Amino acid sequence: MTKFLTTAISRRSMLKTTATAALVSAVRSAFPSGAFAAAAGPEVKGIKLGYIALTDAAPLIVAKEKGLFEKHGLPEVDVAKQASWGATRDNLVLGGAANGIDGAHILSPLPYLMHTGKVTQNNKPVPMAILARLNLDSQGISVAKDYAATGVQLDASKLKEAFAKKKAAGNEVKVAMTFPGGTHDLWIRYWLAAGGIDPNKDVSTIVVPPPQMVANMKVGNMDAFCVGEPWNEQLVNQGIGFTAATTGELWKHHPEKALGLRAEWLEKNPNAAKALLMAIMEAQQWADRMENKDEMAEILGRRQWFNVPPKDVAGRLKGDINYGNGRDVKATDLFMKFWRDNASYPFKSHDAWFVTENVRWGTFAPNTDIKTLVSQVNREDVWRDAAKELGVAAADIPASPSRGKEVFFDGKVFDPENPSAYLDSLAIKAAS
Repeated sequence: MTKFLTTAISRRSMLKTTATAALVSAVRSAFPSGAFAAAAGPEVKGIKLGYIALTDAAPLIVAKEKGLFEKHGLPEVDVAKQASWGATRDNLVLGGAANGIDGAHILSPLPYLMHTGKVTQNNKPVPMAILARLNLDSQGISVAKDYAATGVQLDASKLKEAFAKKKAAGNEVKVAMTFPGGTHDLWIRYWLAAGGIDPNKDVSTIVVPPPQMVANMKVGNMDAFCVGEPWNEQLVNQGIGFTAATTGELWKHHPEKALGLRAEWLEKNPNAAKALLMAIMEAQQWADRMENKDEMAEILGRRQWFNVPPKDVAGRLKGDINYGNGRDVKATDLFMKFWRDNASYPFKSHDAWFVTENVRWGTFAPNTDIKTLVSQVNREDVWRDAAKELGVAAADIPASPSRGKEVFFDGKVFDPENPSAYLDSLAIKAAS
C-alpha cells in the first residue's frame, strides 16, 4: 500500500477535493474516452497550444516546423506564444472555444494548481491533464555580478552574509522566479533553503516572465533568478550576471516542463490527443540528437519563436556551459534531455514531488491527498498508448509510473512512497 500524507482531511479540504473529483467525473461522463475509439483518425484537425519562449518548448516548435502534426493528422495545430505563465493559465481557463488555448508547454506543477483552483479566479477548479513531460534538466540559477566576489556556486550559503548586509542597510533582496509554485520557484527555494536562507523570510520572491529576466537584472531589479534557457546563457553572454548552478546539479535528471491539456478537450478528443502526443514524441526524438542541436538553435532563435541569437540557445543545448564566473566547461551531461532517460514519460512519482514541495511552502495543505491528486491529473496511460502506437520500443517505455527514490545535491531523499518523511527531513519550510 502506497503511503502518502495521512493526516485527517479537514472538512473544507474534503469538500474541495470532492468538488474537483466531481468535475473530472462530469467531464469524463460527458465525453467518454471510448466514444471515439473506433474513429479512423483524430476527431479534430488541430488544437491551439500555448508556449513560452524557453528552450524546453522545442518539442512543440519542432513538431510544427517539421510538419509532424500534419503527419499525424493534425494540419491545423496553432502554437501560440504566451506573454507569461499567468497568461498561459488565463488562456487555458478560457479554452479554445472562447479564443483561449486547450493545451500548452507548461510548468509541471501548474496543471495541479489549476486543477485544484489554487491559482484561478474565485478559486474555481479547471480540470487539467498532464500527458507527457517535455524535458529533463537545463534550467539555471543566476546571480547579479555584484555578488561574484562571494564565489557562490551550488552552495547558496555563500550569499547569506551578503544578503543579510543588504537587508540591514534597508534594501530589499529580490529573488525572481516565473510563477508561484512553479518549477523555477521550487528550484530556487530548494537551493536557498539548502544554504540556510529562508525564501519566505530572508528574501523577497518576485514574479518575472522568462523573456524579461535579463532586462530586469540589467537595471538592478533583482539579485538572483531562476529560469530556463536561453535566458541564463544570454545573461552571461551580455556580461550582466553569472550562473551559480544549473538545476541538473541540484537534482540530476530532474523533470521540468510538461504537455498539459484541458481535461475536457482530452476526453472529447482522445484520438486527436494521441496523435498530438505522437507528433510531439517524434519531435522529442529529433531534438535529442546531438547532430540536430545547431539547426534547432537556429529554428528557436527565429523572430517568430524566441527572437534571440542562436548562440544564446546552442551552447547549453550541447552541455557547453559558460557560467560567467570564470568557469567554462564543455560537453557536460547537464544538457537538456528531450527523449533519452525516459525524458518524455510523465512519472507520477515526479508529480508527487512537485505537489509535496508545494505542501512544503504552504501552497497545498499539509493534509493533501497527494496520491489521489496525482492520479486525477497525470495521464501516463495516454502516453503509453501513444508510445505503443508510435512503435516506441518496449525497453523505452517505463515499467512503473514511479522512478523510485530521488536524491538531491544536499543528500536529501524523496521517497514517493513516503512524502511525509521527506518533509520531516527539511529544516526550512512553511508547512508545519
